[in-house]
Amino acid sequence: MARGRRGRDGTGEAGEAAGEKRKRPPSPPAFSAEWFRDWGRTLFVALLIFLFFRTFLLATFVITSGSMEGTLLVGDFLLVNKTSLGAPIPFTNARIPGYAEPEYGDIIVFRADHSPGLDIVKRTVGLPGDTLRMEGGRLYRNGVAVDEPYVRRNPRQRDEGDARMQWQLPHLLPDPERGEYEPTRDNWGSLVVPPERYFMLGDNRDESLDSRFWGFVERGKMRGRPFFIYFSYDRDALKPVKFLTAMRPGRIGPSPD
Repeated sequence: MARGRRGRDGTGEAGEAAGEKRKRPPSPPAFSAEWFRDWGRTLFVALLIFLFFRTFLLATFVITSGSMEGTLLVGDFLLVNKTSLGAPIPFTNARIPGYAEPEYGDIIVFRADHSPGLDIVKRTVGLPGDTLRMEGGRLYRNGVAVDEPYVRRNPRQRDEGDARMQWQLPHLLPDPERGEYEPTRDNWGSLVVPPERYFMLGDNRDESLDSRFWGFVERGKMRGRPFFIYFSYDRDALKPVKFLTAMRPGRIGPSPD
């Protein structure tokens, strides 16, 4: 039978293990002052890590309207990458530089000027310096029709004007033959996008309140790009406890472009 090795003091492995146990400091009694201090430090560090991620790296966003329907559905829960476009530094007007700039077709979450405190998600269709117009619901950029396979339209829905669209007047290209400007949802422009501004549209064009109605989006108001759907459920389902019974597990995964 094999015997345990004996140490120099003759105690062997069992003696060494017992010595290690004796040297280990005892845990503080539950609910003692030291126990509360240890848990307080742990929770404080966890809170700092959470705030760092929420402030500079990631945000969450929930789709609550059908303006992006066809691409993003009501009830989709999104993770937003804040590092790509640069995260704002709290309590300042400065931003941490991002590694990318908005491009055509990018879906972006941004802070709305027309509704303070509200975050919105739309698709980028116009960059600074672009000339945009829409004819019969077809978007033209710099004189060329834009291919938009992601757009959803209802041909039976009537085109209508909206007084909110008069913001466009100062940004129109000069046209001596133009009479009174009467833009509609599907017919407007041509507009020139100013520096540091972007034109954003919803994919569900007939049901989207977007740049057509309330104007350009400032670069500094952009929060980030959605990149992952981490939960989804059908908010209109006629089921009890819809959050559990109307889940859409097939939606979970990378956010569609």
